[in-house]
Amino acid sequence: MQCPSCQNTDSRVLESRSADSGRSVRRRRECLNCDFRFTTYERVETVPIYVLKKSGTKELFNRGKIINGLNRACEKTLIPASKIEFIVDEIELELHQGLRKEVKTIEIGEMVLTHLKDINEVAYIRFASVYRQFDGINDFMKTLESLKPIKKEELVSVL
Repeated sequence: MQCPSCQNTDSRVLESRSADSGRSVRRRRECLNCDFRFTTYERVETVPIYVLKKSGTKELFNRGKIINGLNRACEKTLIPASKIEFIVDEIELELHQGLRKEVKTIEIGEMVLTHLKDINEVAYIRFASVYRQFDGINDFMKTLESLKPIKKEELVSVL
């Protein structure tokens, strides 16, 4: 590792610890030439994921866009920012574990909705209304019906 002060390549590691929720290692180093101390981060290199937009264009996956959408959907709810970060971490991990390098926006949106459905119904409806581009009350009603728990009587009649 090259020292930022004197550009010498000899350094020793003083301390190592996990960072970024265990996805990287933070190392505190000291240059053996000039005694300058500096910090480095070691991360696993991942294959970039491209998002296929509805318009047909491609762009690099941007977790910030999901965070912004979730922040809007979760506004004035009791969902903490840490939970939103956790959802985005889970989605990003799932995308990286997949074998594909390209994913459609519709797939990402459905992943977000799957997480929100179990957390907060209001946030789910808010996100779905924007993501699925609701045109009117009927779209809201269909989505609300899908959230309604099945009663025992309805379950028996289905069976």
